[in-house]
Amino acid sequence: MLNESAYKATYDDKVRLSCPFEKAILSRCADCDQVHKFNIAEREAVACAAAVPRENCLTLLGMLHQNAVFTLKLIHPDQPLPHAKEIKVQCGGLLGVQRLFDQEASTVENVHALVGEIQHRYGTMQEVPFQEVVKEIAAFEGRRRR
Repeated sequence: MLNESAYKATYDDKVRLSCPFEKAILSRCADCDQVHKFNIAEREAVACAAAVPRENCLTLLGMLHQNAVFTLKLIHPDQPLPHAKEIKVQCGGLLGVQRLFDQEASTVENVHALVGEIQHRYGTMQEVPFQEVVKEIAAFEGRRRR
């Protein structure tokens, strides 16, 4: 059994740039070419390889959170989300953005490339039609309990 404080110390030492979409990547609904995966004892963790892609992902995640407030029925949108709702925002949001470009998409193969495609097609994150993305967030269902 791993001491939680030892795990946290090792995690903080290894992760210089945390990945904003860590939950989506670890749940296997998305992947990224900028992610560095590693294990600490029996746990898997991820980190971002570069600062600029991380900042772009943080912006996208912030926009997903901002636009999903009503859909997720959040009373205090400034507080951290429970795990299941965060998975819904990350996985459903990324899938919704991916489907803006490819209607047949079932996973997000490269978050970094997806952010680049947003910048190429829309110019800024504010121009993305988030009303379509929010539909995917609402429809996304995580794994069922066994």
